[in-house]
Amino acid sequence: MKPKWMLPALWIVVLSLIVTACGGAPAAKAKDKVTLQLKWVTQSQFAGYYAAKEKGFYDAENLDVTIQPGGPDIIPEQVVAGGAAQFGIDWLPSLLSAREQGTPLVNIAQVFQYSGMREIFWKDSGLMGVPDFKGKKVAVWLGGNEFELLATLNKYKLDKDKDLTIVQQPFDMNLLLNRQVDAAAAMTYNEYAQVLESTNPKTGQLYKPEDLVVVDFNKEGTAMLEDGIFTTEAFLKDANNQDIATRFLKASFRGWIYCRDNWKDCVEIVLKQGPTLGRGHMTWQMNEINKLVWPSPNGIGVMDAKLYQQTVAIAKNFGVIKQDPSPNAYTTQYAEAAVKTISEDAKGLNWQAATVEVTAGGK
Repeated sequence: MKPKWMLPALWIVVLSLIVTACGGAPAAKAKDKVTLQLKWVTQSQFAGYYAAKEKGFYDAENLDVTIQPGGPDIIPEQVVAGGAAQFGIDWLPSLLSAREQGTPLVNIAQVFQYSGMREIFWKDSGLMGVPDFKGKKVAVWLGGNEFELLATLNKYKLDKDKDLTIVQQPFDMNLLLNRQVDAAAAMTYNEYAQVLESTNPKTGQLYKPEDLVVVDFNKEGTAMLEDGIFTTEAFLKDANNQDIATRFLKASFRGWIYCRDNWKDCVEIVLKQGPTLGRGHMTWQMNEINKLVWPSPNGIGVMDAKLYQQTVAIAKNFGVIKQDPSPNAYTTQYAEAAVKTISEDAKGLNWQAATVEVTAGGK
């Protein structure tokens, strides 16, 4: 026989079960929906964000994230400013220019710590470096992509209008491959690989790195910061949005850390998204993109003040902006807060790049 005092307790348990079954328990908080606008088409350049979604890092931060690919006709600053996305990826000079023209955008995380922009030329051309560009045809993408080259020409006292011929470069490497120009622009993770994926007609074999000379703007001291995460000042005025921004950065950073430590898996994640270029090219690109992110001495996404000022100086010198940006053009507040809550290694000081073999046509 049960003691009488147990009967009320049993009724409490029964009633609590009934209430729970009828939906009396607190409902889980709905996920915050946000959209990320990429700078370019689907490729390993954005692997960290795809990994954050695939591996559940956004879910862990109670975020429902839509990743929108970019393209030649998509301007991330306009998409975010217009409210079609809460976050965007873009190069810092473009953001500074948009701000000066009245669009109040804010860089909240500088994911790429280094520039992937290069100028390359054939070793058998006899050119040794930028000082030898005098009298030559030098190709570069215009429309905002030329400033690192112009800053380097200025460093060596070469007049872009008098000492050489600047050629507008299409988004391929045919001018260089056909030797119609003496030098051409290339991103380490894309166009440089496209050259190496091409066949040398003299040998019938793929071109090799030793066939080329590479001008690294990071080493020249003329590099500008590239892929950063930005949003609008208006978005950040809301305290709830500030929390969303921090959570979004934390999950995105974890995605990049995952791609550092599991880069082969991240190639597979990107391939699921259907990039236009092949597995070989995406594999090369993933390795090269990691080189632009790691190491991150201040913690991934935290802006390096010196490199920021270097970018500003070059942007002013070549008319991208006319005056110094206001102090709130960027903030490290949310990136630093995100890094503090990440248990994984957020600096990657001991990270070593892998060795990736080039494949014909990037297949």
